[in-house]
Amino acid sequence: MSRSNQAAQSFDMGSMDTFPKILRHNAANWGADIAMREKEFGIWSEFSWQDYHNRVKWMALAFNHLGITANTTIALLGENRPEWVWGEVAAHALCCYSLGIYQDSMHEEVAYLLNRSNAQVVVAEDEEQCDKLLELGDQIPSVKYIVYCDPRGMRKYDDSRLISVEEIYRIGQEVDNTSPRHYDNLVDAGKADNIAIYCTTSGTTSKPKIVLLQGSKFIDHCCSYLRADPRAPGDNYVSVLPLPWIMEQVYAVGQALIARQIVNFVEEQETMMADLREIGPSFVLLAPRVWEGILADVKARMMDSTPFKQKLFNFAMARAEQRLTQGKRSQLADWLLMKALRDRLGFSFLKSAATGGAAMGPDTFKFFQSIGVPLRQLYGQTEMCGAYTIHQSDDIDYDSVGVAFDTAELKVINTDSEGVGEVIAKTVGMFNGYLGDDEAYQEDVKDGWMHTGDAGYFKPSGHLVVIDRIKDLAKTSHGIQYSPQYIENKLKFSSFIGEAVILGKDKPYLSAILCIRFSIVAKWAEQQGLAFTNYTNLSSLPEVYEQLSLEVQRVNETLPDAQKINKFILLYKELDADDGELTRTRKVRRGVIADKYGDIIDSIYNDEPHVDIDTVITFQDGTQSRIKTQLKVATLVDGPTASDANVTQRRAS
Repeated sequence: MSRSNQAAQSFDMGSMDTFPKILRHNAANWGADIAMREKEFGIWSEFSWQDYHNRVKWMALAFNHLGITANTTIALLGENRPEWVWGEVAAHALCCYSLGIYQDSMHEEVAYLLNRSNAQVVVAEDEEQCDKLLELGDQIPSVKYIVYCDPRGMRKYDDSRLISVEEIYRIGQEVDNTSPRHYDNLVDAGKADNIAIYCTTSGTTSKPKIVLLQGSKFIDHCCSYLRADPRAPGDNYVSVLPLPWIMEQVYAVGQALIARQIVNFVEEQETMMADLREIGPSFVLLAPRVWEGILADVKARMMDSTPFKQKLFNFAMARAEQRLTQGKRSQLADWLLMKALRDRLGFSFLKSAATGGAAMGPDTFKFFQSIGVPLRQLYGQTEMCGAYTIHQSDDIDYDSVGVAFDTAELKVINTDSEGVGEVIAKTVGMFNGYLGDDEAYQEDVKDGWMHTGDAGYFKPSGHLVVIDRIKDLAKTSHGIQYSPQYIENKLKFSSFIGEAVILGKDKPYLSAILCIRFSIVAKWAEQQGLAFTNYTNLSSLPEVYEQLSLEVQRVNETLPDAQKINKFILLYKELDADDGELTRTRKVRRGVIADKYGDIIDSIYNDEPHVDIDTVITFQDGTQSRIKTQLKVATLVDGPTASDANVTQRRAS
């Protein structure tokens, strides 16, 4: 084994301190090996490391020929595709900054990020994304080139900024033929301390900030991750989470280059599970909402099965959960159910699975562990190059986010009597600042430590437990402290509940705004013989309220009396990132919810039996629909009324 190969296997890249340098090394030594696959029109196309290297080289040379020089921003907009990754690495080859933009971002957000970063090139996936950019017109004055990857529907456009990716490759090849050393000279000019990645934060309270990440720090951080959760050349990874998200950057770009694992791009989100099963990945990274969706789908399929199969499923699950409490696997349950279930889900060859980006409920975590999925929880921030804690394979704790990587330090400061305080961290992947916002950087980083704003504590085992955002921890008017996120995660274990928002800050009791999981509730309603027309109509049915009451009651049975959910309503629509109610990573924007649904919240706490709704919602295509309905306020617990709370407050004063 060569010295460089030994370095790669120990996950220490040495002098290869930029993505283009690692890619060039991989192409030179393992050029024929598969680096990527993409499914299109039902067929998997393969790209070798040499193909990967060539596309990056041609893109970089073409951009340079078109006048793009160092310290310029190249943005990427679209679904996960090989061209997205090639464009990013090509940007780094030019010592430029790559900026990923979520493909479902609305016009205003796209304009904000392009202008904030002064982007000159946008690599756009298809006609839909080009439409978005062209409609912005002179609102994005810095953009000189829009590179489209899918030519379908593009012939009708006449804009000087538009250029096809195939034309980019052609220009790049011409430059390469006339100046064979030019690309290598560009790559060699890359420095370890160059800022390479512009990565957006989730923006739970305001517009997303742009985090500045150094290329060599990102590589070092990926190496420490790989020492905690190793990969091997040829391992398969299926890329389904948005590439602008920091953890997908770690998995699909950084780790894939360092460990030479194969990145597989699914055809579309709707075919994700089928495509995943075809690949049989070694590793997956899915957001909690995706794991919750898989769990809901399993439960929905069991609703459709025969009574015998339902009994068999329940028996096997009970057996597996019992053995799991002893730290063991049930061979009988595995033979009866789990092996077939894992195969059905595409998880037969998993070596490790992870979830991050938001908290996962312990019940959901236990379910996947019970069926034999080696699921681990992650914790981190965009500012720290993503995750820096993980569960070890033989040390799983359902309430925690695991232990720190070997290059990370963690502390909990300003603790209370229970040991709960703010989590602060220091890692090799520490960011270099926020673009154009030094004040925010000074607020978040003090004495070299990132102040996360999360409340947590350490268990005696050394595991970190993260409770919630400090600003989201709340107290009722009676002084009862609670974590909204903890209760919301317990609610979402129900396959009937898609989203949940817990209310109760400075109120006499807790209540909830719930969104039904339409696919599951619709299937259930059909089985019950209930007629409905759409989401709004279905969520208002008395029978649905009755079923959801049972689901909430089950959660209430696991909560202390003071934290039980007294009332809830079923919202007339799903919470949506396009409406500002969720971040692009599906975190609840509580401030937006409080403002937007203030009338509903007031009605709940004014002891009104229902809420009258007359509003207009706007869809992605710009069409609007008027919704006129009445939301029932369901009461589960006879708690104190608002007037009772006022009496209590007067007595206290």
